[in-house]
Amino acid sequence: MLFSAKAEYACVAMLELAARHGDPKPVRLAEIAERHGIPQPFLVQILLHLKGAGLVASTRGAAGGYGLAKPPDQITLFDVVTVIDSQDHAPRQKDPLQPTLHVQNIRSVWDDILRTQTDILKKTTLADIMGVIDRPDPSTPGTPGRTDPTALAGALRGVWQQLQANRQKMLEG
Repeated sequence: MLFSAKAEYACVAMLELAARHGDPKPVRLAEIAERHGIPQPFLVQILLHLKGAGLVASTRGAAGGYGLAKPPDQITLFDVVTVIDSQDHAPRQKDPLQPTLHVQNIRSVWDDILRTQTDILKKTTLADIMGVIDRPDPSTPGTPGRTDPTALAGALRGVWQQLQANRQKMLEG
C-alpha cells in the first residue's frame, strides 16, 4: 500500500473542505464523517493534525466546524500526506544490511519511486482534483456544484492509481 488509510481519510476530508471553500458556513465534522464513511474519532485526530500544520481552520460553537486555512490551489496532496504520514517515512536509524551492490541497486529503485511519488504529490493541488469532480448542481441553475462523494473518492483513487502505475513502471523498467 502506498498510503495509510489515515492519509486517504485526510485527503478525502480536505477535498470535502475544498469543495465548500467559498461557503462562509464551516463544515461540521460529523457531516464529513457521515458522508464519506470516515470514523468520527479518527477524523477528529486527523483534522487536529491538519489544523496544527496550518492547512485547516476551525470555528467553535454550535455553528462551528472546519474550513481550509488556504485556498485549494495552494494546498497540495504532498502537504496533506506529509502531515499525516510523516512518521511512516523516517530514515533508518541503524541499517542492518551491508552496502552490497544488490542493496544499492534496490535502494536506487526505491529512491526513484519515492522521487516520482513526491513529484506527483507536490504538483497535484486540491483545486486540480476539484476541477475533475466539481459538477454543477442541476437542481439550482447558475449555482456552483456540490461534490458527489463517489466522484470525490474516484478522483482521489485516480491519483493513487497513477502513483501505483508509476511505481510499477519503475520496478519493471
